[in-house]
Amino acid sequence: MKSVAGIFSSRDTAERAVQRLAASGIPREHLTLLTPGTDVRRLSSVPVDEGEPPGTGAAIGAVTGLAAGAGVGVPIGAAVSLIVPGIGPILAFGLLGAALFGAGGAAIGNALETTLSQGVPRDDLFVIEDALRSGHSVALALVEDEAAAQRAREALRDEGALDMETARDRWWTSLTEAERGVFNPVEEHAYRCGFEAAQWCDNRENVRSLHGDMIDEPAFQRGWERGLDYRHAGSLRKSA
Repeated sequence: MKSVAGIFSSRDTAERAVQRLAASGIPREHLTLLTPGTDVRRLSSVPVDEGEPPGTGAAIGAVTGLAAGAGVGVPIGAAVSLIVPGIGPILAFGLLGAALFGAGGAAIGNALETTLSQGVPRDDLFVIEDALRSGHSVALALVEDEAAAQRAREALRDEGALDMETARDRWWTSLTEAERGVFNPVEEHAYRCGFEAAQWCDNRENVRSLHGDMIDEPAFQRGWERGLDYRHAGSLRKSA
């Protein structure tokens, strides 16, 4: 399966996009809405089971039943509410959303990686994290083929979504020059690939299937090392 994601500046526009995708025929179990924050008014009418305390990455409240989705105008079923370290309160709507965060102790990246590895590229995970951390909402669809993916992209774009490639480029250009480095175009590409890979993977050899022999190039290795430093520094800032 293929994944298609759109990043939205508001939850309302993301909800409308999910409604449009559902109306287009994408099964609701293949749709997910991720949004920062909690809305007590929207959750008060459904049962909540308290889980682990905040700061563990586990769900702090699991909201079950199709009424959860229907109550907020999102026709994709159950939702979970949780706190993710470094991101804060998150609501995940849809059956996939419940699966993403239903396992105790799983941070968003790990949950996405293990649950949606069939369709979500692992190197998109940190872009999704960054979007949520910045207060944006993410609509995510799993589709069968490239034709269906293109239709979903067009639907998301029509609703005002920022696509993943543009979001990735904006994240990259937001880094300081010291982090991005100064290279010729070929070396810059390898460096950036290494830097980005370090945002979601702990073992450089594990990205060989994605980048091939590029991971052995000096520029990639420098990017990998600098990316790990950047990621580690971010983790320290979040835990402070």
